[in-house]
Amino acid sequence: MPPAYRQERVGNPPNVRGPRRSGPDGALDNRISFRAIVGRQKEAIVVDESPAESGDIRRASGDAAAAGTHARGIDTTVSFGHDSDLSFVPFGSELSEIELEAIDALPTGSALMIVRSGPTAGARYLLDADVTTVGRHPEADIFFDDVTVSRRHAEITRTDKTFEIVDQRSLNGTYVNGERVDRAVLTNGAEARVGKFRLNFFVSPADLTPAAQN
Repeated sequence: MPPAYRQERVGNPPNVRGPRRSGPDGALDNRISFRAIVGRQKEAIVVDESPAESGDIRRASGDAAAAGTHARGIDTTVSFGHDSDLSFVPFGSELSEIELEAIDALPTGSALMIVRSGPTAGARYLLDADVTTVGRHPEADIFFDDVTVSRRHAEITRTDKTFEIVDQRSLNGTYVNGERVDRAVLTNGAEARVGKFRLNFFVSPADLTPAAQN
């Protein structure tokens, strides 16, 4: 283990009141001694819980650039406690008129993710690429700025008209319909769980089989 060391800095940092000593010329000396111990570190976590716009459909690849408030300092994912709610909530018929219109307007080969619970409840993400990344990394296609989400949490892949969600060895795991999965096919109305976020998946009506439409 490397030894402890002492670091000298000149000047008072913001909001820190340092010792004031008289220098040789009688002026006040504001120098502060800081002792830093190897292996100790502080971290700051910023969570953006701003609500989503009700009428906004987000293209999955378009939100990351606008996510300017990312965690500063040490970046840490927080695991769920034993009392966390990991239960499966079956999807009902509580879609709003705007959400129904958005689903009906989906072109063939695309899908929609709607956030049902979490800090961005109500947000909608268009899935129209072969690979869509999900995570807390600011460049993720679906960006969730929350410490229960890993930086590279999951990917949603498209093969022909079939969508799968693939966990990327996340800390808290990826759930589909209440079951923790490494990889799972997303069916119409399926619930995915990423951190504290619950999302429902909807395919284009043009791609539904007659049995699924009924």
